[in-house]
This record gives sequence, structure tokens and C-alpha cells, in this order.
Amino acid sequence: MPPIHGIYARPVATDRTLVNLDLNLLVTLDVLLRERNVTRTAGQLGLSQPAVSAALARLRRHFGDDLLVRHGNRYEPTPLALRLAERTPQALAIVRTVFDAAPEVDPSTMEREFTVIVSDYAAAILGPALVEVAAEQAPGVRLRLQQTNPYVIDHAAETLRVVDGVILPQGFLRDLPHLRLWTDRWVCLVDGGNPEVGDTLTLDNLRTLPWVSLYRLPTAYSPSQQALRLSGVEPVSEVIVDSFLAMPFLVAGSPRVAWIQSMLACRLAPPARGAGPLEPGGAAARRRGLLVPPDVPQRPGPPVAARRDRRGGRASAGGADLTGRARPFPHLHPRG
Repeated sequence: MPPIHGIYARPVATDRTLVNLDLNLLVTLDVLLRERNVTRTAGQLGLSQPAVSAALARLRRHFGDDLLVRHGNRYEPTPLALRLAERTPQALAIVRTVFDAAPEVDPSTMEREFTVIVSDYAAAILGPALVEVAAEQAPGVRLRLQQTNPYVIDHAAETLRVVDGVILPQGFLRDLPHLRLWTDRWVCLVDGGNPEVGDTLTLDNLRTLPWVSLYRLPTAYSPSQQALRLSGVEPVSEVIVDSFLAMPFLVAGSPRVAWIQSMLACRLAPPARGAGPLEPGGAAARRRGLLVPPDVPQRPGPPVAARRDRRGGRASAGGADLTGRARPFPHLHPRG
């Protein structure tokens, strides 16, 4: 019997399958399974249609499966292709981490553009701090902050192949590397002259008043409204928007209400009667009789999922020092 140290000291055998495999086929396979069309795949990859057809033929020989089967004027994936479609994004992400490795970079000499997909709320809260850090530490860097949308939420892994980062509320990203940036809480935005709401904001108010809602799609929604539904209150949406910054304009001078983040509310509207946004269950909340629906998450933690680690990504400036700026809606009251 050979000694144990001899067994573990043996070199690991080379995977002959990988040696004989063109890894470019992985990229072609990924696009083919998404597009299900040779012509569109060729356009995305910058290749000729015959070249993609040849790559598809090689993939079919390798897997012993047709992968894409023509039905009329379109291609349908085989069961194996559907399984591969779930695996290729992760495989490409792992390969990319290998080839993205680089020596230590000096931010002060870097010249490039970073694209981060954010909501208008995150851009308003985090954007100024990011720009300030970039100007101080990496003057050659330019930031492109793109507005998030339902497609990004549904295809975060795919989106991260072409951008540097995505900022979403906690819970929307799964099986992707992410970093928790900051915490905030939800408050209810109410016009100060709303006759239906006094000093007490009740569950009945939230059940009967018209709402300004975000998205309201199966996979894109406001976490606070989702939690409100789980607590037995179905918001009556009168207006649906894809922007948090639009909400104050649609609440002002109307009976409508809206969930909005406390940091953003403090910038847009002064708290009622000079008090800050109230913590649920606190002494101030009890004195004013403000009620917060049970089980509504008050501290959403937006994580950032990125292809590479970013310096300054923790955004420690996204706290109290970012609140209390200009408030152009003096008659709107955030109710915590």
C-alpha cells in the first residue's frame, strides 16, 4: 500500500475533455440558448451566420443532442438545452473571474467609465458620495448611473455581464456576489392637507386611500407594498410609476399616499410638525399615535452585485450626513 503522502502528492490529471474543447463555444452556446436564433446570435457576437451555424454543429456533436429544434419559423430548445441555459451564465461568470484578474490598480491613474444600474432613489442617496470619492481618488474615472427597470430585476446575472454593478433592494438577487451598502426604512408620504388623515395613520387609511405604487409586476415591486399585502392590506393603486422621485409630485395636493424611503423623504419633504421620521413603536410614535402596518420591513438593505470588487463600495457616506438637504415639497409629510 503506498504511503498517504505519496497519494496526495501525485499531480492532478489533466481533463482531456477541456484540452480538446474550444472555450469560445461556451460564449456561442450562451447566446444561442438566449436568442434561439442563429442570425441574431451572429449579430450579437459579430460573427457571420455560417460561422455560428458551424459552432452550433460542433456543439450538437459534443452533446449528442440537437439543442435547438426548428418548429415552423422558430427554434425551440430541447430539454438538455433548457438545463444548459441555467448553467452557462454561472460558467461564464467563473471563467470571467479568471481572465478579469489583474495586478493592483492605482485609482489615481485609472481612466475608464464605470456603469452602475440604480434606482433614482439610490442615485439620489449614493450618487453624490460616489461622485465625490471618484473625484478625489480617481479623477480619470467617469460614472454612468443607469435607471433600473423590470428587465434588470429579472435578468440580473445577464445584465452584470455588460455593466459593472447593479444596486437593488435586499432579496431581489440570488446566487450572485453582493455587498450590503446601507440601511433605510419606509415611511408613508401624505399631503399635509389630506382630510382623510389626521395625527393617526391607521391601517384603515392604508386600506382605503388611493396609492401611488411602484411597478406592480410579478417580479418587480416595492418590498414595502408586498409586505403590506402579506399583512392583509391590499393597496388600491391609482397611479403606477417606475420612479420614486415622481411620487411626491403625484401625492402633493391629492388624497393619494405612497411608500417612500426615509432618506429620500427627508430630502423632499419636511417631517410633520417639525418631527423627524418616526421609528415604529418608539416613544415619539406613541405620543403622536402613528401606526405602522405590522410586518412591513422598515430597514431594507440594498446590496450591490458586481463582477469585480470595487473600492469605496461600502458607501459609508450614505447615512445621516446625506439627509436634510433641499426639501422642495414643504406641504408633504412623511409618516413613519
